[in-house]
Amino acid sequence: QVQLVESGGGLVQAGGSLRLSCVVSGTGIGFNRMGWYRQAPGKQRELVATITSGGSTNYVDAVKGRFAISRDNAKNTVYLQINSLKPEDTGVYYCNLVSVIVPWGQGTQVTVSS
Repeated sequence: QVQLVESGGGLVQAGGSLRLSCVVSGTGIGFNRMGWYRQAPGKQRELVATITSGGSTNYVDAVKGRFAISRDNAKNTVYLQINSLKPEDTGVYYCNLVSVIVPWGQGTQVTVSS
């Protein structure tokens, strides 16, 4: 059974940074395209960053230049470095595969104060 455990969130002031981690168990991530998703208050979950097995990354426009997704296949872990945080980045952040969604983890809360 695949399990996803996200961590690293917190309460930060606008302009601050966080590094989120997602440890995956039950399957290797090496051949999978991985993604970070965000669910803002009152909104649907959205995919904000992806990374292919080869390391190519992609971002939604709202986070380009501020978010950086990376992966460590040996540790079965995906990371999301978030810089220059804005209040609109507030939400629960989740990781998951992109091509096949497995059961969601608990996510990690990011709250940005202005």
